[in-house]
Amino acid sequence: MLMSGEEFRESLDRYKPRIFLNGQRVERVSQEARLAPGIAAIGVTYDFARDERHTALMLARQHTSGKTVNRMLHINETSQDLLTKLEAVRLVCREVGCAQRYLTHDALNGIFQATHRADAVHGTDYHQRFTAYLHRVQDEDLTLGVAMTDAKGDRSRRPGQQSNPDVYVRITERRKDGIVIRGTKAIVTAAPYVHEFLVMPCRTHVAGDEDFAVCCAVPCDAEGVTIVTRAAGRPGDPAAKFSSKYGQATGAVMFDDVFVPWDRVFMAGEITEAGTLTTSYATHHRHSCIGARAGFGDLLIGAGALMVEANGLDPERHAHIREQLVELIKITEGFFACGVAASVYCQKDGSGAVMPDAVFSNIGKLLLATQIYDMHKIAHYVSGGLVVALPGPDEDHNPETAASLAAVLAGREDIPYAQRAEVARLIDDLTVSREAGFYSVISLHGGGSPEAMKREIWRNYPVMEKVELVERLLDRGVLADGSRTSKQPGRCCVTGCEVPKPPLAAE
Repeated sequence: MLMSGEEFRESLDRYKPRIFLNGQRVERVSQEARLAPGIAAIGVTYDFARDERHTALMLARQHTSGKTVNRMLHINETSQDLLTKLEAVRLVCREVGCAQRYLTHDALNGIFQATHRADAVHGTDYHQRFTAYLHRVQDEDLTLGVAMTDAKGDRSRRPGQQSNPDVYVRITERRKDGIVIRGTKAIVTAAPYVHEFLVMPCRTHVAGDEDFAVCCAVPCDAEGVTIVTRAAGRPGDPAAKFSSKYGQATGAVMFDDVFVPWDRVFMAGEITEAGTLTTSYATHHRHSCIGARAGFGDLLIGAGALMVEANGLDPERHAHIREQLVELIKITEGFFACGVAASVYCQKDGSGAVMPDAVFSNIGKLLLATQIYDMHKIAHYVSGGLVVALPGPDEDHNPETAASLAAVLAGREDIPYAQRAEVARLIDDLTVSREAGFYSVISLHGGGSPEAMKREIWRNYPVMEKVELVERLLDRGVLADGSRTSKQPGRCCVTGCEVPKPPLAAE
């Protein structure tokens, strides 16, 4: 069953989660105005999958079942799958800013690979359990929240050393029929309007951390689950040309002795494979983030070009404007190209799934994380000062000032003031507003901090291959005792470089 966006919104009424927003209990998620922009953003991933203009990108054939499923729920098995997913994420995010549902895709792919590896090492049946769960999620066209980032507490201490153990989610009891988990996941995208949560480890573990190495699926309204969220976007704000319609909520999800039956448990104590799951998900997610922020870049490029036009400037004649727009294009397509390379150089593992290349995925995510602020700066540069000075939209209907403002704040004579004002407010919403700052922060830290990406680049990059290459070019010799010699006959002189002997003392 492929739901529509409206059917997705209505499907949330099948659940009764315990949610608090700004100190108030949310009684019915589907009707909560402060969450509507987030629900609408995910809804686009449903509507586009039923739109014949987009089905080539938004639908995929699941190889384990033979069924056609939403791209956001598909397990990738070829380089083409990764390329198509990248384009699909870019497509929906240029429409809504952040479609959020691609996190579901990233987690499903990471768990699919990690459970296969855990079974091979430990003889468990996690992969079979997870595949059955995957097929149900695909058949029902669900959206899952990724409950990965723990509250963490004192970052200098390991999970078991925390004074408050609830800053990490852990197994508190193992029973014949399942496990009991407790703790807090602090940053969960789309938390208040998903069907279920995928609880995942957020770090590598060592011996003694077995209770924290847990992965399982929990319905959003399971007994003991509490969600504390922020609003999605800026609903009801007439100045929010974009985020009043589309937005993103994040929430803290607290698990207070929540029971999880074994058929929903996909890892329970396998510390090495839990670490594999963490890095696998991170690579998939950083690859998807590249497509997401490329979609955001498309919005800035289009809005910037419209603002330049409304201001009466021509990039063909005004080189400084052209240079800035080209810089914005270079940044956007530069990190997107890393996503393409990561797709092309993917690797297939024993599960039959493919992993995007870790180096290119992390470089692309690192570029967008550190250049998101440059993208905003360029949008500000090309748009001019009207973004700062433009009065709010209510002033457009003030009989005392509307006509005068329209006359003096217009740009090109053939472009109405109202059109110029709309574009300026859109750029304000995308780059200056509270929501703009929020998107900057999630671009920087979403999927891990820049330091985490640098660590993965260093860990996966073949530095020693480059060392060996240079050593061959230098034609360095190695003595019998294993030490190196710099003497290279024929390279710079007949005998090679030798240290001159000191002069003999005069008789």
